[in-house]
Amino acid sequence: MGEGWGWGRRGEPDWPPRATCPAREPKTVLARPCAAAATALLTGSDPASSASACRSALLSVRYGRLPPRVFSAAEPETMAKPAQGAKYRGSIRDFPDFNPSQDAETLYNAMKGFGSDKEAILELITSRSNRQRQEICQNYKSLYGKDLIADLKYELTGKFERLIVGLMRPPAYADAKEIKDAISGIGTDEKCLIEILASRTNEQIHQLVAAYKDAYERDLEADITGDTSGHFRKMLVVLLQGTREEDDVVSEDLVQQDVQDLYEAGELKWGTDEAQFIYILGNRSKQHLRLVFDEYLKTTGKPIEASIRGELSGDFEKLMLAVVKCIRSTAEYFAERLFKAMKGLGTRDNTLIRIMVSRSELDMLDIREIFRTKYEKSLYSMIKNDTSGEYKKTLLKLCGGDDDAAGQFFPEAAQVAYQMWELSAVARVELKGTVRPAGDFNPDADAKALRKAMKGLGTDEDTIIDIIAHRSNAQRQQIRQTFKSHFGRDLMADLKSELSGDLARLILGLMMPPAHYDAKQLKKAMEGAGTDEKALIEILATRTNAEIQAINKAYKEDYHKSLEDALSSDTSGHFKRILISLATGNREEGGEDRERAREDAQVAAEILEIADTTSGDKSSLETRFMMILCTRSYPHLRRVFQEFIKMTNYDVEHTIKKEMSGDVRDVFVAIVQSVKNKPLFFADKLYKSMKGAGTDEKTLTRIMVSRSEIDLLNIRREFIEKYDKSLHQAIEGDTSGHFLKALLAICGGED
Repeated sequence: MGEGWGWGRRGEPDWPPRATCPAREPKTVLARPCAAAATALLTGSDPASSASACRSALLSVRYGRLPPRVFSAAEPETMAKPAQGAKYRGSIRDFPDFNPSQDAETLYNAMKGFGSDKEAILELITSRSNRQRQEICQNYKSLYGKDLIADLKYELTGKFERLIVGLMRPPAYADAKEIKDAISGIGTDEKCLIEILASRTNEQIHQLVAAYKDAYERDLEADITGDTSGHFRKMLVVLLQGTREEDDVVSEDLVQQDVQDLYEAGELKWGTDEAQFIYILGNRSKQHLRLVFDEYLKTTGKPIEASIRGELSGDFEKLMLAVVKCIRSTAEYFAERLFKAMKGLGTRDNTLIRIMVSRSELDMLDIREIFRTKYEKSLYSMIKNDTSGEYKKTLLKLCGGDDDAAGQFFPEAAQVAYQMWELSAVARVELKGTVRPAGDFNPDADAKALRKAMKGLGTDEDTIIDIIAHRSNAQRQQIRQTFKSHFGRDLMADLKSELSGDLARLILGLMMPPAHYDAKQLKKAMEGAGTDEKALIEILATRTNAEIQAINKAYKEDYHKSLEDALSSDTSGHFKRILISLATGNREEGGEDRERAREDAQVAAEILEIADTTSGDKSSLETRFMMILCTRSYPHLRRVFQEFIKMTNYDVEHTIKKEMSGDVRDVFVAIVQSVKNKPLFFADKLYKSMKGAGTDEKTLTRIMVSRSEIDLLNIRREFIEKYDKSLHQAIEGDTSGHFLKALLAICGGED
C-alpha cells in the first residue's frame, strides 16, 4: 500500500440509537444519556430496549412537583447493588455449583502440614464471590473450629497475604480496616481516607460506619475527627453522614444558583468561602452536580477543578478534587488511581490492593475499559509488568482479562470514547492565552528601559524579561519601532548580542511577529543535514487557515522561496503530499455534515482495513483519506471520528497508531489529536519535552512562544489535569537561571 498504510480487522458494531432528553426553550440543554442507554453503550445490550427504557425514564419525570423547567441528568453509576435488569460490571462472579464445605476442606488441606499450597488458595478464593467467601469462613469454623482468616494470615506473608485477607473480609469491613490502618499510629494516610470516603455511595458509607463500630467498638466519625483538622475534617464528616441527595430529577434554577454560589465563594471573593464548597459538593446529587460542573465551565470559562486548585489547598484541595472526579466518573477516578499506583519506579501496593479488592464485584470492567482508552494499554498488562509471584497471579485473576489480547483494540473502550466525545460537546471552552496586552503601555519608556538594560558593562536580564514577557506581540513591535526611532539601532540585533543560549532564543522568538517566527522554525527544521519532522508536523498540523496563509507570506518575504517548494525539496512520498496539503491553508471552516461524515468515516474504515467492503482502489482511497484529514473543518472531523467509532467499535487515533508507521502515522495522529483537543496536544508535547533525562529546549521554547497569546492558559489546565502537576512546577524542576524566569513569566502563574 506504500509507506505507512497498514492492515487491521473490524470489530462487531453494536450501537444503540442515541437517546434524547427534554430541553428547555428557547435554549437547548444537552443532557447526558440516561443510565439504560449508557449501559447499552458499554455492554452491547439490546439497543431498542435500552432506548425504550431511556425514553420511559424521561417521560416519567414529574414536572408538577418542581419548577416548570427541569431536566434529567441521569448517567451510569456503578452501585453496591446493580439496579434490576442492569448489566453486571464486576470481574468476579458467584461460582456455579458452589459447595462451601468442600471449599473449606480444600483450603484446610492447602494449609495443612509444612508449607502451604498458595496456588490452590489463590485459585479458589479468586473464583468465589465475596458472599460465597463468607459462607466458606462459616463452614471452616464449623468443620475445624478455627478462624479461616487467622489461618491465612499465619500461612501467607507480605503483599500476597494482605491481598488474600482483604478478599476474605466483607466489603464494609474491608473498608473499615483500611480506614483504621490509615488513622492508627503516627501520622495519617490521608490519601486512603480521601479515596474511600469520596467514592462510596450512601449505602456503602452507612455499612462502613456500622462495620467500624462492630469491629472496633469505636465511633468512626469521632476517630476521624480526632485525627484530622480544618476544612479537610469538615468535608470528611459531611461525607461520613451518607446523606447525598439521590433524586435523578434536577432543577435548572438550582443548578444556576449553585454555579453562582460556587463562583462567588471562590473566584469573586477575597479569600474563599470553603463552607459553600463543602455544602454543595458534599450534599447535592451526582446528577445535579454533573450539570453544575458543565454550567460552571460555560459561565466562568474554566472547569470547576481549576477553581478548586486556585482557591483551596493541601489535603482539603485533594479531597474536593477526588469528590469532583468521582461525581464525573467513579470508574475513571479508580482507573487513574490504579495507573498512578503503578507508574514510575516502585508500586504503591496498598492502593493497588485496596482498589482491586473493593471494585472487583462493582465496576472492574468499566475501570478496565477507561484504563485502556485513557492510557493506551490494558490494566492487565500493566499489573503483569509491575508485580510478581502469587501476588501478581491473584491481581490478574481479579482484573478478569487482558484487553490487549491478540493485539486488538478493546471494543468497549471505543464505546466509552464515543460517550466521552458526545459529552464533550456540552460546552465549548474559550481559548485564552497567558500573555495579554499590558495596561498603561508606554513604548517610549519600554524602549529606554531596554536600552539602559543593555548599555555598558553587563546586561540586566531581569529587566529585559520583565518587559518583553509582559507585553503582547503587537506591543513588542511598537517597542521595536520606537527603539529604532530613538536610538537608531535594531533592538533584535542588540538583544542577540547581549543574550545567549536558551534565553536568547526565547526572547528573540517573543520579539518576532508570530507568522515570521513560525516561518523561521519551519526553515530551521529543513535546513542542514536531516529534517526535524516533529517540528514540521507540530506547526503545520495545528495552525488555522489564517495562520498558515500568514506563514506562507512570511516565508516568501524572509527566504525568497515558497514554503511549498521548500517542503517539496526536503520531504518525500505521502509525507510530502500531506504537509503540502496542510501548507495550502485551505481547510474548510463550516460546521459538520452528518451524511458526509458517515461517508468520510467509511473511507477511513476502508483505508485502515477494518471495513467489510471496499468501494475503490487503494490509491484513490489514500488520496481521499488524506483529503479528509487535511481539508475538512474541525467540527466536521469531530463528527467523522464519532461516526468511525459507531461504525467500527474502534477509535480512529488508536487505529492509525496501530495500522500505520513512520512520519505518515505521526502527522495523521497529530491532526486527529489537534482536532480532538488542541490544548491537550500541546500539553503532551510540553510534558515530553521535559520528562526524563535532559530537556528538549527547542520544543519547549517553540510551544511557549507560539501559544502564549492563543491558548497557553488552556494548555496549563490540560497539563495539570493529565499529569497531576502544574506546568509551572514542571518548568521549575527542569530549567534554570534566566531561561527559567522567562518561561515562568510566559507561563503566567502556578495552578
